[in-house]
Amino acid sequence: MIRQMDEPMAERVPPFPPKALTGAQRELYDAIASGPRAQGPQHFALTRADGSLRGPFNAFLLAPELGAALQSVGAALRYRGTLTGRARELAILLVAARWDSEFEREAHEAVGSAVGLTPPELSALRDGDITSFTGVDAVVAVATMRLLDGDLSDEAWDEASAALGAEGVFELTVLVGYYATLALQLRVFRVRP
Repeated sequence: MIRQMDEPMAERVPPFPPKALTGAQRELYDAIASGPRAQGPQHFALTRADGSLRGPFNAFLLAPELGAALQSVGAALRYRGTLTGRARELAILLVAARWDSEFEREAHEAVGSAVGLTPPELSALRDGDITSFTGVDAVVAVATMRLLDGDLSDEAWDEASAALGAEGVFELTVLVGYYATLALQLRVFRVRP
């Protein structure tokens, strides 16, 4: 587990209000604030009261071309992937637990609840405890924990590819890497929920 920061610190990047954005920043802002994340039910707020982006998305505006690539990967994982919502959120919450990422935890516990994760399951995931999961959930949980450690053993590969297919395992590796990247950025930029 990543060591928790001892005391809260101010965010290292100030919020970027929409009226202050450059052309490339504004394009990225619009893609996030009016894209698939903003459609349908909102389980967590994308913007602050002043319209600036919350969570990792504000820092994406520091380098709009890289931020746009990251936001495209995230949107593909959340809205065009093949993993079930439950499997996806289970994996994301294990990444959040490993990295002690408060924002990821807050945002994705809300989404996880909406896709059927129960309060006891959310509590277990918060602790990185996967012992109560069964079936495909258990396969996803074990594979995620192994990916967070850096690899899948042959046995874990066999189980994951049998349950998810090679394509599903590929998607899971991208998902774990993407949310680990966000967790690192949230930590470095001191972003809090």
